[in-house]
Amino acid sequence: MNKKTTYLLLAIVGFIAPNVLVFTESIETGNILLYTNPLATIEGMFANRISTIFMIDLLFAVLVFFVWTYIDGRKYGNKRLGLVWMLTLLLGLAGAFPLYLYLKEKAIANKGQKQLTKPL
Repeated sequence: MNKKTTYLLLAIVGFIAPNVLVFTESIETGNILLYTNPLATIEGMFANRISTIFMIDLLFAVLVFFVWTYIDGRKYGNKRLGLVWMLTLLLGLAGAFPLYLYLKEKAIANKGQKQLTKPL
């Protein structure tokens, strides 16, 4: 299996696995995608010291991801950065990170194809 396919499969699993619980929570509480009741979401995210540790770590990782994808995306000409960032904010980093890597590999492959077909 090549890198592109691996990243795509990881993106699919990364979007589905955590969001099964998000959808369950949405149905049970009416807090759709954890956005319609932000106070309850924030209270849950920072309910105790352990969850606070995980949230601070995750929020910092998302910040680093945004900075890195901005720099890296410009380097490789990734045109779908806005989509990746939106999916990160809506559905989480677990799916968006491998999706970005998939899009990066696709951009690299397309760049290589254009150079092969470029007239001398």
